[in-house]
Amino acid sequence: MPLVSGARLGVYEVLAPLGAGGMGEVYRARDTKLNRDVAMKVLPQAFVDDQDRLDRFQREARVLAALNHPNIAHIHGLEESSSGPALIMELVEGSTLADRMIHARSGLPIGEVVAVAGQIADALEAAHARGIVHRDLKPANVKITPAGTVKVLDFGLAKISESRR
Repeated sequence: MPLVSGARLGVYEVLAPLGAGGMGEVYRARDTKLNRDVAMKVLPQAFVDDQDRLDRFQREARVLAALNHPNIAHIHGLEESSSGPALIMELVEGSTLADRMIHARSGLPIGEVVAVAGQIADALEAAHARGIVHRDLKPANVKITPAGTVKVLDFGLAKISESRR
């Protein structure tokens, strides 16, 4: 069952749903201790008892913790609760690249395409330097802030090089 507004997980209070995919449900939450909004990703309830999904979820947390780059969303922590684990991450405001592409009537301006592509390449280069391959890069997993900063999201299917484990 999806989380509802007002639900709590430790110091985090769920404010609203942001999205859902195969690997998780993402919510806007409030860190009541530090007084900031964050993104909270939880496993769908149907997968809380699936060890493979739990392992992948924890691997995503470790992958994000290994990355520190301005074009990759930062992880703040991994919380455990009776309803399952939750990734606490930087809340990235803005629209996805997918939304931008849909709403661009005659395509995105070339300057924007070059700027976005360059930032995505920078993020992937940083991940690859750490032996991490995203494996689910698509416009829906790229957010662009109002200031034009690109953030690559959702490392749930990422693979870590055997030599880096």
